[in-house]
Amino acid sequence: MGEKLLQVQDLRVSYHTYAGEVQSVRGVSFAVEKGETLAIVGESGCGKSVTAKSIMGLIQDPGEIKPGSRILYEGRDILKMKKREWRAYRGEQCAMIFQDALTSLDPTMRVGKQIAETLRVHGRAGKAEAAEKAVELLRRVGIPNPERRAQEFPHQFSGGMRQRAMIATALACDPKLLIADEPTTALDVTIQAQIIDLMKQLQRELGAAIVLITHDLGVVAGIAKHICVMYSGKIVERGTSAELFYHPRHPYTWALLKAVPRLDLKNKQELATIEGTPPDLLSPPAGCPFCTRCRYCMPVCKEEMPPDTDFGGGHQAACWLHDPRAPKVDAPFVVRKEAGGI
Repeated sequence: MGEKLLQVQDLRVSYHTYAGEVQSVRGVSFAVEKGETLAIVGESGCGKSVTAKSIMGLIQDPGEIKPGSRILYEGRDILKMKKREWRAYRGEQCAMIFQDALTSLDPTMRVGKQIAETLRVHGRAGKAEAAEKAVELLRRVGIPNPERRAQEFPHQFSGGMRQRAMIATALACDPKLLIADEPTTALDVTIQAQIIDLMKQLQRELGAAIVLITHDLGVVAGIAKHICVMYSGKIVERGTSAELFYHPRHPYTWALLKAVPRLDLKNKQELATIEGTPPDLLSPPAGCPFCTRCRYCMPVCKEEMPPDTDFGGGHQAACWLHDPRAPKVDAPFVVRKEAGGI
């Protein structure tokens, strides 16, 4: 086991709306080791981005991080930090790549100047030196002709180039922890692969830990050491990438894997979908949140949340199918390594 950089313990986040309390995150716990990549995977609305924003201290009214939640960075509970300490933490220790680079970058400011501002705010460089470092950062993330590009505005960049510029901004102060919130969602498949390869390369060079937020298991296959599968504000399965892909234990993980397009699909064969909709988090179910969409649902699934079953090596799943009294059910498919996996 490596040294833990980040520990999230029993994180609970709610949003107070006119309709009531929306329980977006309901008791999430995980840890990230120094230099590793952890992926948090799940459908839209499952609480992934809210978890990421909690780590960055970006939960604002009407949102609330519930008492008892703890987020430890290098052993220190960041939820107890003061405003000045938060300002130093963001950017220097932990940085975030947001989902939509076009709306995250200032449209009225040249890209190079935006990167330089990050360096100057944290006292890393003076005006001239910051401008030079901004060009070097653009070069580092693979943007051609960075001297000219630094003088351009975000709308003059393609989607992939804007995302690279976002990564350059996030890396400006050499943070130890990088949170990537759906960094490839709006990009085509070829550019997605390039951005993931870039993140892997930069991680090797800088040794930063990465928390990758995504809905696509196919994206994380080659980058994540550990994966947490999240559904309806809870982590329903966790483990190494190998365990999650080749020995999945939760029906929701099975459904996500079946929904990933495969190269070996027969001509005109329909893609798999997950029937139904997630539960309403204004009144979360008492039992397993996936029960209404699960073909293996039993009466107990609707009444009580299943405990985590430990399969060894940190692989856990919260499903009543693993209770000794439950009927024997195997995964409805096999992911074969020799066939190239997914």
